Amino acid sequence: MKKKIIVFTGAGISAESGIKTFRDADGLWEGHDVDDVASIDGWYRNPKLVQDFYNMRRQVAMQAKPNAAHEALVALDKSFDVQIVTQNVDTLHERAGSDHVLHLHGRLDQACSSKDKRLIYPIDGYEIKMGDLCEKGSQLRPNIVWFGEAVPNMEPAIEMTREADIMIVIGTSLAVYPAAGLVDVIAPTCDLYVVDKQINTSRIPKRASTIESAASEAVPYLVAQLIERYATL
Repeated sequence: MKKKIIVFTGAGISAESGIKTFRDADGLWEGHDVDDVASIDGWYRNPKLVQDFYNMRRQVAMQAKPNAAHEALVALDKSFDVQIVTQNVDTLHERAGSDHVLHLHGRLDQACSSKDKRLIYPIDGYEIKMGDLCEKGSQLRPNIVWFGEAVPNMEPAIEMTREADIMIVIGTSLAVYPAAGLVDVIAPTCDLYVVDKQINTSRIPKRASTIESAASEAVPYLVAQLIERYATL
């Protein structure tokens, strides 16, 4: 039976494809206060600003291409039972060829109803316009989980993580909750690997194997090591 791997990815893996990380050192995101463009309160205050911001982000994400880290993870599928859980809202994992991807914070390529988030629609192109309505007559918005909203995919992510034999954490400082809590639910026997340019050692178990490096350099190396070490067992 193939071993189960959970790959948990954050902004660091997408940054190497040209997608900016969540916020700059000054607390701003593309020049905007994060609360203005990434919270449900911001949407209520100024929906057009939020809509324009995500239309811009969507353009950038559509132009970005998967990097060596995304591509290396696809190779794990041949030898392991792999589930990717990502905080990222781009679709670079899917575009690289990964089949099992769970998005904790939504997807940029989807719109949803502003009144009923269960109503989800693919976006044709990069733009949601003010005046674009769902089937119930409500304004469409990005299918993104903002601050102040529940994270509906956390429960399935927790269940998957609890069953993992191996967990790989890539490109996240483990600072955004509840997603960061996934490292706390792995089994005592689960092997844990962490890859990031700046590893937050205070947030990971001491038994974790760490690689403090860019994902595009470290992940292909780690994948090759895992295949050699585990796939023949």
